[in-house]
Amino acid sequence: MNAARPITLLIAALGGEGGGVLTNWIVGAADAAGFPVQSTSIPGVAQRTGATTYYIEIFPIKTAALGGKRPVLALTPGVGDIDIAVASELLEAGRTVANGFVTPQRTLLIASTSRLYAMDEKIAMADGRFDQDRLIKIVNDNAHGSLLVDMAELARQSGSIINAVMLGAIAGSGKLPLSVEQLEAAIRSDGKAVDGNLRGFRAGLEAARAKMPPLRLVEKKHNAPVTPDLLEHETTYALPALAQPIAVEGIRRLIAYQSLGYAKLYLDRLRPFVELDEAGGAHGQLVREIARHLAVRMSYEDVVRVAQAKISPARMARIARDELRVKNEPYSVHDFLKPGIEEMCQLLPGFLARPILRLSLRKGWLGRVYFGMEINSTSIGGYLRFLMLAKLRRLRPYGHRYAQEQAQIESWLALIAQAARLSAGLALETAECARLIKGYGDTHARGLANYATIEARVIRPALAGDVPPARAADAIASARTAALVDPDGESLGKCLAELDGQTAFHVAAE
Repeated sequence: MNAARPITLLIAALGGEGGGVLTNWIVGAADAAGFPVQSTSIPGVAQRTGATTYYIEIFPIKTAALGGKRPVLALTPGVGDIDIAVASELLEAGRTVANGFVTPQRTLLIASTSRLYAMDEKIAMADGRFDQDRLIKIVNDNAHGSLLVDMAELARQSGSIINAVMLGAIAGSGKLPLSVEQLEAAIRSDGKAVDGNLRGFRAGLEAARAKMPPLRLVEKKHNAPVTPDLLEHETTYALPALAQPIAVEGIRRLIAYQSLGYAKLYLDRLRPFVELDEAGGAHGQLVREIARHLAVRMSYEDVVRVAQAKISPARMARIARDELRVKNEPYSVHDFLKPGIEEMCQLLPGFLARPILRLSLRKGWLGRVYFGMEINSTSIGGYLRFLMLAKLRRLRPYGHRYAQEQAQIESWLALIAQAARLSAGLALETAECARLIKGYGDTHARGLANYATIEARVIRPALAGDVPPARAADAIASARTAALVDPDGESLGKCLAELDGQTAFHVAAE
């Protein structure tokens, strides 16, 4: 028997991503090419707590050249014995590393940078997501070589499923004794969604060969109309790579929320921070965090947003499927709303809203007078009421609330820019304070009040330069954490009292 050893391939794919089909393509191509091949699968756990793994061994000498002998191929992967590890999601790539299958001496790790959040991440009280930068570092530090691209985005762009993109990335790595043509032939012989799978395969192949992100640089023609795709592509040369996925999602969110022009304003607001990020050595982290919080702040909750959510087809489908558990039976959904005077004035122009709010404040109506209503969202009348309110989003830029929000956003961005000139860490902590401003009604009012207190008592004194940047960043982080723990402000008050006891902050505040 020749001393050649099998090529080992481990694939980790989530449910619905076609990991079994991907395995069949590879096995089919190897078998058609005359190589001894064997595959097995190990089911994962449902509800996003682990992928199904597929293990393939290909003996790199054709059966015809073995003189009637057959190699012995293993049924299960061995720790430290994997040549190629492929993961459809970044956390699954981390799992393969943690399980010992990826080694610096041997393994090429091919993975998608996209995320499908695990149950532990979703149920966390705060931001429970695993640190993506840390996952990428773990992959790069523990693999002999790594190829990381956003395969989910490539699949979306090519109109295919991620398994086809994964096959293209494997082909582009050049680590299998199979040609591109042989793998394409396996897709064709399968006979299912051939055109789409071939597009996905070629997208993965090109990304692997170029070793570049899936969003391509495009030349912007002079006076060319701005389109959603063009605006997304602009992020590839306007923003650091680390911030691009967040920014693209922000653009999509704001187009759906308001308009294409509003999404363009979002990108224009991010551009000035690229230079500040580079000067402070933040390596794209500052731009990424601003992009994340800015998208949320610009899509603030108002009466239009609530109306859109109430009649969303996805909401109705979720209620029927998960809460009522009905299929063909009739059902109705009744929404109980209690808007106050401030909510009723949100879409009014400022010259009308301000006198109403001043009068309400003098009379003591704010926070006390509400207009209770019950609306059957599944009835024609109820649906039309919400639909008419949702259609008022075109009036949003002329409303009193819009003007308030944009002024607050610009003030927040100015503080971050000022902080970035002192320290990247200080700028990051200032940007993170946007976490306080969220929700609707009383929740939003409390968060905004806490933010205003922290801005006046901690952020602005810190930016005066009398406090060392590292100490100032710690103070902002402490105040923000206290406000998040106790929205009513008691913990924040204690934290601020402790800071007032520190001479530097006390003098700066005065």
